[in-house]
Amino acid sequence: MTGLRGKKVLVVGLGKSGVAAAKLCVREGALVTGTERRPEAELGGSAAELRSLGVRLELGGHRTESFTAADLIVKSPGVPPSLKELVAARMEGVQTVGEVELCVPWLVRPVVGITGTNGKSTTTALCGHLLKAAGVRAFVGGNLGTPVAEQVLTGGAVAATVLELSSYQVDDLDTFRCEVAAVLNVTPDHLSRYGSMENYAASKARLLELVTDGGVGIVNGLDPFTRPMRVRGGRTARFGHGPREDLQLFDEDGVIVRRRPDASEERYTVGSKALRGSHNLENAMAAIEAARSLGAPPQAVQAGLESFPGLPHRLELVRLLDGVEWVNDSKGTNVDAVEKSLAAFPGTIHLIMGGRGKGSPYAPLRPLISRVARLYLIGEDAPQIERELGDLAPVERAGDLATAVLLARGFSRPGETVLLSPACASFDQFADFEARGEAFRRLVSDLAEGA
Repeated sequence: MTGLRGKKVLVVGLGKSGVAAAKLCVREGALVTGTERRPEAELGGSAAELRSLGVRLELGGHRTESFTAADLIVKSPGVPPSLKELVAARMEGVQTVGEVELCVPWLVRPVVGITGTNGKSTTTALCGHLLKAAGVRAFVGGNLGTPVAEQVLTGGAVAATVLELSSYQVDDLDTFRCEVAAVLNVTPDHLSRYGSMENYAASKARLLELVTDGGVGIVNGLDPFTRPMRVRGGRTARFGHGPREDLQLFDEDGVIVRRRPDASEERYTVGSKALRGSHNLENAMAAIEAARSLGAPPQAVQAGLESFPGLPHRLELVRLLDGVEWVNDSKGTNVDAVEKSLAAFPGTIHLIMGGRGKGSPYAPLRPLISRVARLYLIGEDAPQIERELGDLAPVERAGDLATAVLLARGFSRPGETVLLSPACASFDQFADFEARGEAFRRLVSDLAEGA
């Protein structure tokens, strides 16, 4: 969004994307105010940094008059559109955009947009890695890691853009367009905001409406919510573990087959241990189609599938200690993600679960809990998890992560796996899932050998 010079811009929410957006607006000559419900003590050094750039801050709450007096509002993804101050501003005709939409004029094309309840981060990172293997330097970010505005500010030379987009970010898009869009799956999450699975799925599907003419839409062909989705004016490629006649990408005994538009076939093997599990085969299918659609040659794609290092907090092997694997899956913040994580390990699992629940039942995990030697429960939703799953495995009411790690150290045996896959948000005990995963890493690293 150009033409910001002299405009009064209000940035709502001063997390990573909000801070980056505020800096970009300052660079473009806007008069910037940042508003945040959290007090300054919780913002770290970002408050002082923004003030040094001339940003006026309103912390510890919002002022309606600041919203209604703005020429433009840039809201962070987590800020709900129902926020009363935003409603008041819309009634006054104030334009509201998200951080990604703000950055549209600076996006380097081609653009890949990736959304879905689970697998977004892995698929986004893998797509960027496959392009890198093909000699194409891409900016990889959005909801994953680096905000788009931060990339605009640093101005690193790239030849493509690969963005992870949450449903909240998709909701805030308007003029954004992408050459390739992927919707990986839709499972229960964020229902307190959307009210129904149908509304949540519609938010995800909207990304396909933003594909350029002649572009490519990539959708899970077996997920009941994504199966009907398609792009208009372009090609739709469906992937999944299912009947090959209905899919453009599928697997045959662990080998990914990609059917080209001319009906000829390519075959790929997934060599990276960071992509274990059937769910990661699906993530790889989507990334392969995206990279191939942008012209990455098959041999480069295969090389990338063998060298992909994986992402922190997503089935991340932290340590092999006295024959026990310790795996950090802190990003497993909902039940569907934990289902997939449990299915990725063939042996006996010691499972650390809990945190701030999202209102979804834990019962779908019951068929897999039979392989769990012990449940170690932490956080606010521990009692609910115990009510729904506690009859299937011994339960340790650990309360916090440090206690859970010590208990799992005592009960686990060589050949088994200790898996942190919480099925919950982290906000009751940690700032975010990354902080929770980093705490798990430290705790596991501190364990003594042979104890």
